[in-house]
Amino acid sequence: MPVTRVLASAAELAAHLGDPRWRVVDCRHELADLGAGRRAFEAGRVPGAVFASIDGDLSGPVTPASGRHPLPDSAAFVARCRTWGISRDSTVVAYDASGGAWAARLWWLLADHGHAAVHVLDGGVPAWIAAGGALERGPAVSPPPGDFDGAPGHRATVSAAALSPVPAAWRLLDARDGPRYRGEVEPVDARAGHIPGAWSAPFKDSLAPDGRFLAPEALRARLAPLVGGRAPGEVVAYCGSGVTACHLLLALEHAGLGAARLYPGSWSEWIRDPARPVRVGPEP
Repeated sequence: MPVTRVLASAAELAAHLGDPRWRVVDCRHELADLGAGRRAFEAGRVPGAVFASIDGDLSGPVTPASGRHPLPDSAAFVARCRTWGISRDSTVVAYDASGGAWAARLWWLLADHGHAAVHVLDGGVPAWIAAGGALERGPAVSPPPGDFDGAPGHRATVSAAALSPVPAAWRLLDARDGPRYRGEVEPVDARAGHIPGAWSAPFKDSLAPDGRFLAPEALRARLAPLVGGRAPGEVVAYCGSGVTACHLLLALEHAGLGAARLYPGSWSEWIRDPARPVRVGPEP
């Protein structure tokens, strides 16, 4: 499969600053401090960027049956994209300061809504600064409204029911760190472990030490054995709440392994039902 164009470099973004057809979205976030992303945005951002809240903009309301970051209502997401100045012909670059862990959520949502021209800034804010990029500070200026009109359904998802049990022909990949997958630690959710049948595929392993993605060939060498020869439609990614699983999906596409599926509810939804089985320990 060909490598999908999912990343933008700092140099490429710098060459298009000020181009009204390019829109830049700051997705910085911290699980332990929900206001940190907004503060970082106001303290210094890529010039012209707007801010997207993981909880408020890129997720829907949490319910007793949902995970921690349900997918947002489509109409609300489309309306928010318009306020960010995103139009049908926009090229969107999403960034964060965490190797794309949060920005990949916006990438996936826009791709799911049929918007092809969306990329994650490779290396995020650190790469932008390292390349000599300036930071804009203070209150942001709202761009003119866009005419974005996408609709969801362009990326495949699965439900918890589809994974009970995991079909033998599928490969379920867990994007969390290895210790969380194995149930050795659980800093966020109420139960530790993983979905039976899942394989460990930490999203951070897709990154080089500088926070940029590995080259497609290196990613393919790491991910292809985990995919195990399955077709993209037979590969499913999940994580703690459905956010960093998007990073793994982006890595799979960058590696040329195709558009795999997302389990949006992920671990935090899975454990809402005590009847769903949990496994602790290494891979199957």
